[in-house]
Amino acid sequence: MRTLVTVVCLLVVVQSGRSADAPQNSGDKDAETGSRPLLELELRHEIGEGLIARWRKFLALKSRAECEEWARERREFFVRQIGGFPERTPLNARVVKRLQGDGYRVENVIFESRPQHHVTANLYLPEGDGPFPGVIVPCGHSHNGKAADGYQRVSILLAKHGMAALCYDPIGQGERYQMLDFERDHEHFEQVSYPLPVPHPRVQFLCTTEHTTMGIGCILLGTNVAQYRIWDGMRAIDYLQSRDDIIADRIGCTGNSGGGTLTAYLMALDDRILAAAPVCYLTTFQKLIDTKGPQDAEQNIFGQIAFGMDEPDYVMMRAPKPTLICAGRRDATFDIDGTWDLFRQAKMFYSRLRFPERVDINDADVPHGFYLQQREAAARFLHRWLVGSDKVIQEVDPATLPDPITDQQLRELGKGDWTQEELYCTPDGQTLLMDGEKSVFQLNGELAQRLKAERTPRWKAMSESERRNVIRSSIGARPDSELPKPVVKQVDTIRREGLTIYQLILQQGSLVPMAASVLVPDNANGDVCLYLHGVGLNEDTGAGEPIASRVNAGQIVISAELTGIGFTETGRDGKDWARGKFGPDLQETLMAYLLGRSYVGMRAEDVSLWSRALADYAPVRDAKPQRLYLVATGEAAIPALHALALQSGDAPQFSTVTLRGMVPSWEHVVAAPEHTNQLVNAVHGALRHYDLPDLIDMVGRERVVIEEPVDPLGNLLAGDPNSVKKQP
Repeated sequence: MRTLVTVVCLLVVVQSGRSADAPQNSGDKDAETGSRPLLELELRHEIGEGLIARWRKFLALKSRAECEEWARERREFFVRQIGGFPERTPLNARVVKRLQGDGYRVENVIFESRPQHHVTANLYLPEGDGPFPGVIVPCGHSHNGKAADGYQRVSILLAKHGMAALCYDPIGQGERYQMLDFERDHEHFEQVSYPLPVPHPRVQFLCTTEHTTMGIGCILLGTNVAQYRIWDGMRAIDYLQSRDDIIADRIGCTGNSGGGTLTAYLMALDDRILAAAPVCYLTTFQKLIDTKGPQDAEQNIFGQIAFGMDEPDYVMMRAPKPTLICAGRRDATFDIDGTWDLFRQAKMFYSRLRFPERVDINDADVPHGFYLQQREAAARFLHRWLVGSDKVIQEVDPATLPDPITDQQLRELGKGDWTQEELYCTPDGQTLLMDGEKSVFQLNGELAQRLKAERTPRWKAMSESERRNVIRSSIGARPDSELPKPVVKQVDTIRREGLTIYQLILQQGSLVPMAASVLVPDNANGDVCLYLHGVGLNEDTGAGEPIASRVNAGQIVISAELTGIGFTETGRDGKDWARGKFGPDLQETLMAYLLGRSYVGMRAEDVSLWSRALADYAPVRDAKPQRLYLVATGEAAIPALHALALQSGDAPQFSTVTLRGMVPSWEHVVAAPEHTNQLVNAVHGALRHYDLPDLIDMVGRERVVIEEPVDPLGNLLAGDPNSVKKQP
């Protein structure tokens, strides 16, 4: 009989169209259009429903006690979802350098937020001995961190008006990159992976890429990279309060963009922050999802939409403490209409607490960034509440400014006073080059080992039923009895020499169908293989490749896709901003994460649906299968493993289960200093309960065949599959 290489093109038919019921493009950016993949539409709809439910509960708040309970519940949820906080350990702070500016001075400071994990910071001090109010300035996504012009300028402005400002590098920025290249010739800057100026020759990736890479390991541990970011800020306050020249109960916070995110988080969770001015971040999740979509890992808290926590709650959690919401009218990242929606909610909440004057908004006609108008507004607001008097603070004499002033002129006005090297706190420009320094990946690896020691005896003591309950709860999968009845629709039948191909669509009671091709050879021998693809139906179909070989040997092969793969693919158009580091489903995976769901859980349900549907599909049923096989490749492997571990006794029993292209353990992902496309298979908190080898044991090692295991970068593993290269 002819091999499948001659009929590969036929499989494209299923993938080339969309459901006849799919909505069509109206041209409205807010419309659910046919140009959006169906899974994205479903997730957007669920997010919208969750936000509407929150809004109704919010409107029902009437009393002060109800408002206080609203804030308390969300603070407790927030802390719980990021994994709590570590213990406070000695800061071991030291001043390594002093600089003298015009009307202010700078101390270059380094301290340990965790043991052997350093924070680099610049403390801008007013002239005189103090004591002064203190302001922490978390940086946005500037490649050079605290040395960026806008963060220098606002810190200088605060210092010149009587407030000490501690501007510190976040992880993955400035002097605190966590994914350095230790093998590169450090004299050659052009070898960096991105065509951008880099703050150090060993830097490989954009700070946003670093943050989300670190975030994936945190997800598996049941924490969040936001925990590292927030804890650094809390320890920065500890440092300010440890100094005699700082007034301990007069602490403020302001930051822009990613620093606005951290300002929002810190002001919500740390009661020591008396006054806060988050800049160019706060909007509503509805507007964010409608425009840019979910952002970096630290900006997404697991299950927050399902719980009922929206961005306005970051302001409400601190009510009635003074808060100024600074926004850019032309901000292309965080929608200004959403910011006004947020402000109205915050104003309502503060009014219910009888302090409406303590929350305000600065709507500046500027793009995204810490521009002059934002810096002056933040400085005036913080001066009012920290120093105790209203003062007209102007960074530049308005009489010298052109009218109107252009964005370029604003940028020129915002140039910092110091070079990056002058603001260095480390000998070689990176904390990871210091002896004994621990990266986030190493700290996460240590936590993974502690969790393993805790979970192993607990897992061993569980019954099979208890283990299934834990797995199901972790991935958010429903029992088979609660899944919608699968409906298989045959869309085409194609006859070729020695072979009949049935092309199917499986409807699962939602917007998202799944595609399959059932390949029935004329010499069928009674064996049936469910072949689950990690890329799409065209995978593994060429002459001599796995599907063709099975069909030529007489097996019926059900070549099937799972949600988000192939026919229902989400973002496989090259839009991934991180050059493929997080896979094509990045945005949709994060939307599911906000809903408290996982792709692993959704796809494990898909595996169960295919198994149930095909058992009743006539060409398969009539073949009276003698032996059943399952093959899952790439992205489909981990969901298939979960589905099999959850199988009850009446489910189809597979003689062998072949998992190809899978990482041997999630612990490898946590400890590896770099990985590729691991977000889609990350399950929040899974390593608190089980790891992949535990699931293999449940399925039965005698039935499971691991083929071509890969490391977290997707490279074939040589030698011991349990080994993983760690960062030196």
